[in-house]
Amino acid sequence: MTVIPRIDPATAPRVNSSASFTARPKPVTPAQVIADDAGAIAAAEQLAPLFAADAALRDREGLLPIAELDAYSQSGLWGINIPKAYGGAEVSYATLGKVIEIISAADPSIGQITQNHLVLSVHLALDGTEAQKRELFDLVLKGYRFGNAFSELHSKNVVAFETIIRFEGDDAIVNGRKFYTTGALFAHIVPIISVTTEGEGYIAFADREAPGLTVTNDWSSFGQRTTASGSVTIENVRVPRSRVIPIKVFDRPTAAGAISQFIQAAVDTGIGAGAIRDAIDFVRSTSRAWIDSGKDKASEDPFTIQAIGELEIGLHAAQALVERAGRLIDAALADPTEEKVNAATVATAEAKVLSTRIALEASNRLFELAGTRATLAEHNLDRHWRNGRVHTLHDPARWKPYHIGNFYLNGASAPRHPWS
Repeated sequence: MTVIPRIDPATAPRVNSSASFTARPKPVTPAQVIADDAGAIAAAEQLAPLFAADAALRDREGLLPIAELDAYSQSGLWGINIPKAYGGAEVSYATLGKVIEIISAADPSIGQITQNHLVLSVHLALDGTEAQKRELFDLVLKGYRFGNAFSELHSKNVVAFETIIRFEGDDAIVNGRKFYTTGALFAHIVPIISVTTEGEGYIAFADREAPGLTVTNDWSSFGQRTTASGSVTIENVRVPRSRVIPIKVFDRPTAAGAISQFIQAAVDTGIGAGAIRDAIDFVRSTSRAWIDSGKDKASEDPFTIQAIGELEIGLHAAQALVERAGRLIDAALADPTEEKVNAATVATAEAKVLSTRIALEASNRLFELAGTRATLAEHNLDRHWRNGRVHTLHDPARWKPYHIGNFYLNGASAPRHPWS
């Protein structure tokens, strides 16, 4: 049985700290290998209450979830989308979405930290050589974690990369600076998105301890605080050419972009589920009935009952669209035609619209239903809204209905990129 030691706030490392953060040690004991979809769900359900136990404390104090992440990757859940041919479970994406939702309902920062690792595994499967897949997938199955050095803070848009890669003999040499690097602080390998001076894109899978690679714990957002999504500085970082993969997944129909968005939607659905859970618990245990209701308990107030019903409907609708999108992603992976990839992309956009809505609505209405005492700092229930507000900003949900409508009305395929 998994046991996670309780946090000591006096000694635990914190977010946005100037203190040095040493790279996490590589796994000594191989991770468990999950065999099938049922095993993945069971593992997530076992971990979720352990992650939830100190989630409010970690958020309030800014304590990094180090022991939790070690337990998470050692559980085998970081390898569940590795193809069976390379030793993974290759679970359905409907199952993967449910796993992320379960973990994110417990602590969405932990759910988000997995996000880029899983997406990079997809890029490896689609664009890597056989040798690269065998080497890197084997490391994941042993418990290694991929981080993220993708986005840049000052470029003109999300795909205007200024991190440069050049090749010298058997090495690639990378220079640049990244931000929003979720997972890099805790990673064993940091994949760096970079371009040549001619604009060709590559992913360089650098060791976390590589000379010139500096991960800074400078994430200061009011939400998703313990993702440590700060900066990575890359100064003449050498990466073996054998660990450099060209980015070709968007040059042809693939499910890569849909998968990236799909995991975002699963995190947001989990945020909504966690907020509804805590709203129900607080109304049952702590809230007072309103004087005009004539009821003895807040849980008997007819308008509160109605509001909870509306939130549950919204949550179940989001969950259903996430599951549907997962099934269509599976179909697109099996047969990556333009038609099937677009079906998966549009379905994922639909799920993203509803998951954004339920994350924000549930985390806001929690206070309306639970009452003023729910705002007290001791409960830290505002973390649900802060997490939902920050994570749903990953890409503008306002663009989703446009692409969805343009497909259904005009037959136009949605764009193929990680934000569509």
